[in-house]
Amino acid sequence: MNTQIGNKIRRLRENKGFSQEEMAEKLQISRSAYSRIEGGETNSWVNHIEKLCKELDMKVEDLLINSDNNINTNQDNASAVQTNTHQDTHITINHLSEKVIELYEERITELKEKVKQLEAELKKYKD
Repeated sequence: MNTQIGNKIRRLRENKGFSQEEMAEKLQISRSAYSRIEGGETNSWVNHIEKLCKELDMKVEDLLINSDNNINTNQDNASAVQTNTHQDTHITINHLSEKVIELYEERITELKEKVKQLEAELKKYKD
């Protein structure tokens, strides 16, 4: 998920014409820390999510939900962006938790399938 979010943040930043250094300055973090966010190497973007979304003219939910969808680059939509409220933050945390659970469930399913494959190979080997 960090990689998907990082890629989306990078695309949004580039569409806004900001450099990584400018974004890092806006978030009051180092450029290398910001680079790790975009590279998906850290989940610290969560600590800066409201400020990130404000600088990128988007709602928090839009950053998290459908993170692999195309990004709307129409600058005229900036006026439609509303300030996030405490309730929006709560909803975002719920969506984030749901996404993490979903990813873990997918991974568990993949691992169960791999175990079945290995058991079948082992059975063939024993026979």
